[in-house]
Amino acid sequence: MTATRVDAEVIRRLPKAVLHDHLDGGLRPATVVELAAKIGHTLPTTDPDELAAWYFEAANSGDLVRYIATFEHTLAVMQHREGLLRVAEEYVLDLAADGVVYAEVRYAPELNTRGGLSLGEVVETVQEGLAAGMAKAAAAGTPVRVGTLLCGMRMFDRVREAAELAVTYRDAGVVGFDIAGAEDGFPAVHHLDAFELLRSESVPFTIHAGEAFGLPSIHQAIQACGAQRIGHGVRITEDIVDGKLGRLASWVRDRRIALEMCPTSNLQTGCATSIAEHPITALKDLGFRVTVNTDNRLVSGTTMTREMSLLVEEAGWTVEDLRTVTVNALKSAFVPFDERKALIEDVVLPGYAAVL
Repeated sequence: MTATRVDAEVIRRLPKAVLHDHLDGGLRPATVVELAAKIGHTLPTTDPDELAAWYFEAANSGDLVRYIATFEHTLAVMQHREGLLRVAEEYVLDLAADGVVYAEVRYAPELNTRGGLSLGEVVETVQEGLAAGMAKAAAAGTPVRVGTLLCGMRMFDRVREAAELAVTYRDAGVVGFDIAGAEDGFPAVHHLDAFELLRSESVPFTIHAGEAFGLPSIHQAIQACGAQRIGHGVRITEDIVDGKLGRLASWVRDRRIALEMCPTSNLQTGCATSIAEHPITALKDLGFRVTVNTDNRLVSGTTMTREMSLLVEEAGWTVEDLRTVTVNALKSAFVPFDERKALIEDVVLPGYAAVL
């Protein structure tokens, strides 16, 4: 099947897997408005459609630091139990409606404690909300498995604490760890104690790298810190010249280290110039384990269906390509092998076979 014969509705029905999606970047605009009104937080606008447009326009700055600053308003409504429960439940239901069958949601608990919740209470509340969403999605006939990645913020001093939290809750829905935040000036190697703890406790982790900072950040994440996946990793292309892979690029490809790529987000932060020229297509063709992700659905005004549709329409992807990156994501997911295998064999491959 060629790319031109696949429309967005067909893509929406295809089973999808997303590895890189931030909880605080995917709220429903109407939910932000309602929760903000309850706590007295002032928004740029109280019209949900206008707020969605504001987020998208503010994030289209080409600057990662400004992009991150748009989270002020979503985080403001995620400081109390009511807000966290609602946001987590709706997160799952929105993914299920988009055809997602597996997701890993990430967030930094330290950013949700201004209302008096402890770090543990934040994690437990989010897990409660996610569980409610999964139960409702399953009852509606659109089951989705959601695992949690806890994040440490690399520019602050609580990364080790967040890693300890991931160890504590690894049998209660937390499947892995990540560090997020501004890359430039805040290298991952500053937090080696956190990664050493995670490795000693057999907790898998990914690291944001190769987005705002180049090859050294990817090298550090993999070789110094031991990351099993890379968040974004767009700038691995700096180690590829005329199709010839350098040593780091070869290591990433040959060891099947997944790249959690987020096309629309990368355009917004200036890491790519267009969907047609986004490195994900060239990397896919070179045999890298690329995956397609949304990053922040509200901030980027996107969904998995939209990301896949853009790649089909503007980069010439086929249904086979979409199947490949979906299988890639599940192969590199942080849940047990038997769960991944079952999702691939019983859900993903039959779902694509029905279209091909």
